[in-house]
Amino acid sequence: MGSKTPSIQQSIKNKNLQSNLDNELNVGLNRRQFLRRIGVGAGAAALATQSISHVLAASPIESNNSSQLTKDDLPALLDERSAQTSLITNCTTPTIETRLFASSNVGGSDERNQLALDRMACAGFKISNPDITNRQYLRFAGTDSQRASDFQNLATGAIAAPKLLLGVRGGYGAMRILPMIDWMTFGRIMKERGTILAGFSDVTAIQCALLAKGSMSSLAAPMLYSEFGKTAPDQISCRQFAQALTNPNLTITIQDASLTSQQLPTILTAGEPKVLTGTIWGGNLSVVSALAGSEYLPRIKGGIVFLEDVGEQAYRIERMLYDLYLAGMFKGQQAIVFGALSGSGEDSYDKRYDVATVVRQLHKLTGLPIYSGMRFGHIGKKHSFPLGATCQLTPNTVGGYQLAFTDYPTIKADAIHVEGLWQTV
Repeated sequence: MGSKTPSIQQSIKNKNLQSNLDNELNVGLNRRQFLRRIGVGAGAAALATQSISHVLAASPIESNNSSQLTKDDLPALLDERSAQTSLITNCTTPTIETRLFASSNVGGSDERNQLALDRMACAGFKISNPDITNRQYLRFAGTDSQRASDFQNLATGAIAAPKLLLGVRGGYGAMRILPMIDWMTFGRIMKERGTILAGFSDVTAIQCALLAKGSMSSLAAPMLYSEFGKTAPDQISCRQFAQALTNPNLTITIQDASLTSQQLPTILTAGEPKVLTGTIWGGNLSVVSALAGSEYLPRIKGGIVFLEDVGEQAYRIERMLYDLYLAGMFKGQQAIVFGALSGSGEDSYDKRYDVATVVRQLHKLTGLPIYSGMRFGHIGKKHSFPLGATCQLTPNTVGGYQLAFTDYPTIKADAIHVEGLWQTV
């Protein structure tokens, strides 16, 4: 996405406007004032003068081939083509110290990255390293050393820890850099600063290592490219992201198991459901199972295991669950919570062998109560929540359950202008 070089007269005019803006309040800026105030690049200038449909018409988002797709992309493809956008009229001055990390796939579209950066700034997030979105080595968002440095530079003190560390996107690659990071020191610095690390999908590897070796929580949440760079980001996901960042007593209520399987009860237990309290941990099933037997998978006593995935057939889901079962990872746990297991399809040998059959087999193997339908995963309208935090799981009187979270860092709510996360700057 490009923009025309401004005329000398326009440059002088902009300079004078900038001088006048220095005396204005830091809130309630209109979108043109906001763009000039923070000095964003050509991408934002184009978006300020063009409709989003024109900008994206030439974007690779609309013409991705299968070799570019990852699990991040699967739920969003149809949304990209049917999305409706709205122009923003106000932004807040970005004050939330934020750094990006790109531990996995390279971003597929410069325009999409720029749009996401503009939205984040409009919403109040002051990103200090936007150029990270331009890195690439093979399929990855930089060399292993570059990607590891996103975390190790904070551990060594070379770069001050921000309030928010936000993942750019998932895909694959995070496991390659786990041995290159001092997780214990990194976790300690995050605790001292109250830093929130946010992401999901392949970022599960980072989150597991951080909890296992750094004893630090993180946030299961949407990411820069995969959510905030979409033509029209999901407003519920954006609002729930802000809610999880700012609410120190977050609660999520689940009433049905449909996101996991239509054929499952919300609570699968041998006895009467009970109130449980423990550390919730886990993430993407493919990544968690790949870490089985390594030092980077948490060993939580009395924990509550959370798992989600996308595009995996029932037999592959069962294989990964058996990986964890045979590795002893369900021993000593209090319960298993399943999020979305979307896009599993039908078994080619027998349609009766489905996700519900797999989950019931896991319940039989482990004897643990299983709670399904948690609204998180590779889906829209996801509810962000802390991993590695204390979670109280409470069954309700109508067959559902509530998750209540405590003991995790947050951000002041008035620093976030949540509408900026989905509107076009």
